[in-house]
Amino acid sequence: MRPQERGARLAGLAELPVARPTNPLAGVASYINKTMVIAEVEARKLRHDPTELLTRAVQPALWLLVFGQVFTRTRAIPTGNLSYLDFMAPGILAQSVLFIAIFYGIAIIWERDLGIVHKFLASPTPRSALVLGKALSAGIRALSQALIIYALALLMGVKLNWNPLNLIGVILLVLLGSAFFSTFSLIIACLVKTRERFMGIGQVLTMPLFFASNAIYPISLMPTWLQVIAHINPLTYEVDGLRALMVMGATSTYPVGLDIAILVVAAAILVFIGGKLYPNVVV
Repeated sequence: MRPQERGARLAGLAELPVARPTNPLAGVASYINKTMVIAEVEARKLRHDPTELLTRAVQPALWLLVFGQVFTRTRAIPTGNLSYLDFMAPGILAQSVLFIAIFYGIAIIWERDLGIVHKFLASPTPRSALVLGKALSAGIRALSQALIIYALALLMGVKLNWNPLNLIGVILLVLLGSAFFSTFSLIIACLVKTRERFMGIGQVLTMPLFFASNAIYPISLMPTWLQVIAHINPLTYEVDGLRALMVMGATSTYPVGLDIAILVVAAAILVFIGGKLYPNVVV
C-alpha cells in the first residue's frame, strides 16, 4: 500500500465517531466495523508484495517433499492407519501458520518507527480492536499458505478430506492459530521494542514450539517432561484438530470442539493482553 493510500485509510479511521452506543448491539457492530477496517488496511499490504507468500512457503514445502518422503519410506514413526506423509501434512500446515504469525509483531516496530502507531493510538478505535484486526490480517496470510500446502499434499498423494464442513473447520483452525501466534508475537514486540531483540526471541521460540507438539510425531513417543509441555502448547491443539479434519481416516486425540475452544479462549486472552500492552510500543 502506498503511503498516501495508507494515510487516507488511517485518516478515515481517525474520523470514525467515538461510539456511544444506545444498546449493546450497536456497540458490537461499531467494534466489528473498526476491527475490519484495521484488518483491511493490513491485508492490502499483500497487493504490493505477494512474493512474500511464495517465499514463506519454501520451508514447509521442503519439509513435505524431503522429510516427509524419507520418513514415509523408513516407517520409523508409528502413525496408526495413516501413512507418515498423511500424518505429517496437517502438522506442516500448522508449522507454516506458526512461522508466518510468530514474526508478525516486527511490523508493529516498523509502524512505530514510521509514526503509524501514533496515528492508530490517536483514533477512537479500541486497542483490542487494533490487535484483533491485525490478528485477522495474519489469518488471511495464513490461508494463502493453506492453499499451497493443500496443493502440495494433493500432488504427493495425501488422502485429503474434501467434505465442506471439514474444510470450514480447517479454515477456522488456521485463522485461530494464526490469531493466537500473531498476537503473541505482537505482545513480545510491545515488550522488547527493538527489531534485534524481537528477531532473536522469535527465532528462539519457533522451533521449540514446533518440536514440542504433535506436528511430526505422536505425543506418546515423547519423554514425560516433553509430553507435559506438549499438552500446554496451543500448537498441539491446532495440529490435532487439523489432522482430524484434513485427512481421510484420521482421528483426533481430543474432541475437535475442545481443540477449537482452547484456541478461541487462548486467542481471546492474548488479544485482551495485547490491547493493554499495545500503547507501550511507543513508550
